[in-house]
Amino acid sequence: MIKIPKIYPVILSGGSGKRLWPVSREAYPKQLIPLISKRSLLQKTTNRIKDPLRYFPTTIVCNAEQRFVIAEQLNELNVSPNAIILEPISRNTAPATALACILLSEISPDSLILVLPSDHVISDLRAFERAIEKAAGAALDGHIVTFGIKPTRIETGYGYIKAGEPLSAHEGCFKVSNFVEKPDFIAAEKYFSKGTYSWNSGMFIFKAHVFLEELERLEPEIVDSCRKAILAAKVDLDFIRVDEKMFKTCPPNSIDKAVMEHTKKAVVSPIQVGWNDIGAWQSLWHISQKDSENNVILGDVDAFDTHHSYIRSEGPLVTTLGVEDLIVVASNDAI
Repeated sequence: MIKIPKIYPVILSGGSGKRLWPVSREAYPKQLIPLISKRSLLQKTTNRIKDPLRYFPTTIVCNAEQRFVIAEQLNELNVSPNAIILEPISRNTAPATALACILLSEISPDSLILVLPSDHVISDLRAFERAIEKAAGAALDGHIVTFGIKPTRIETGYGYIKAGEPLSAHEGCFKVSNFVEKPDFIAAEKYFSKGTYSWNSGMFIFKAHVFLEELERLEPEIVDSCRKAILAAKVDLDFIRVDEKMFKTCPPNSIDKAVMEHTKKAVVSPIQVGWNDIGAWQSLWHISQKDSENNVILGDVDAFDTHHSYIRSEGPLVTTLGVEDLIVVASNDAI
């Protein structure tokens, strides 16, 4: 059995969370908000990879404008990150991940990197730990592993992955036969009906140098811009501020489109860990505790003859009467 070394977690905290407006805003996106508990989604993600026997201190890549909020939320957890890398402008997940890999490869090119979005919910933590351990073996053998989720509906917001032949040395891991990032509705309907495709969870594990070599082969401008941006970076308090001029030359692209759709090193590990990316208010309704009328009620709300609805107030009193299948979300300045 392969001995799994300690892993370097990388949390990507970008995105504006527009689909959860008005609670989520560009300056204060959904990962920084306590949507399902007293802790924010970023804090819950950080807590998942705190075990010092399994993980090194985490590296976070985030928007420069959110740096102090993120630092404060980590402080609340008594977490000292390895680094907080500040992006002067959003360039999607491939450049964000490249920045972290370039920094961590200075420690060791063979660093085992676990990439996690900051805004996902994982309800089965033991299954999550087992999934990481299983996929880590394949990553040590030079594969770029993504974690696949069984689709529950037709969805155009996720990538779809078809598993190919299994990796004989790594149970539960399969070569990627087909990877399609965010297909149109007709294609998504076809993939869903076949039952042989997984959603791409957006979580990955690989060696730093393997990812960088594949990205450089497929998208050399991304790696070149990121290397120059890191080389010219400045340390600002607890933050690493990458060079804005260099980073702005970086083409925007996702890991999925830049690497996973093209590389022959792609592997998928299907998992069942109670995953949800909370991409919309409907997702929160699905995972939240409901009352006897199948409603989720949060905040200053009076609900009469109301069924199958999500009613949330972060400010004014919200009253519903004789409605069903509604989402009503109120903040102090918008409904």
